[in-house]
Amino acid sequence: MSQMNSASDTELPSSRSLLRSTAIAVAVAALLLVTVVLPAEYGADPTGIGRVLGLTRMGEIKMQLAKEAAADAAADSAGGTSAAVIAAAPQPPASVVAAVPSPATATSPVAKSEEVQVRLRPGESNEVKLAMSKGARVSYQWSTDRGVVNYDTHADRKEPPAIKYHGYGKGQGKPSDEGVLVAAFDGMHGWFWRNRTNEVVTVTLRATGDFRELKRMQ
Repeated sequence: MSQMNSASDTELPSSRSLLRSTAIAVAVAALLLVTVVLPAEYGADPTGIGRVLGLTRMGEIKMQLAKEAAADAAADSAGGTSAAVIAAAPQPPASVVAAVPSPATATSPVAKSEEVQVRLRPGESNEVKLAMSKGARVSYQWSTDRGVVNYDTHADRKEPPAIKYHGYGKGQGKPSDEGVLVAAFDGMHGWFWRNRTNEVVTVTLRATGDFRELKRMQ
């Protein structure tokens, strides 16, 4: 019986071994927190390792998107809409390359195919819209040359009865989007982009279908 108890005692780790294992686990967790979790989730990089691994940039973008989402939520709770956000957004200097109609435009007064580029510096926003009649359809595709943008696809009309905002869809941190835009009413229909990254982003938009003109909104 004494021999069995002695054997069981030798199989159990000592208090010193347990403390050492616990200390090692805590140290590893702290190291991962400082070098991986903080840079990737919050953009904080006290050691510099996160920037080398590309994690800090990821965390910075996450924090920027989180701030914008909080701002949008605050605006909605105050009774505002995405239109209010768009109206308050500072407009950058003229940066849209002049739209170049395709040869098909010259032969058809309705069907058009145009491409436009919007250059956005960090923090900048811009808006491009199409003049469309109710029920008109336009196939579109836009993409960035690098990074991601926040976008809001919407419409409005100044002529009576005026419509301040009609949303089709929006997203955060997207490098591209495509689909078919069907005009809900006579008015201006298009896209608002905001660059929340730390680098210059160029958005290229291609639109094909039934619209009268493409213009950058002031």
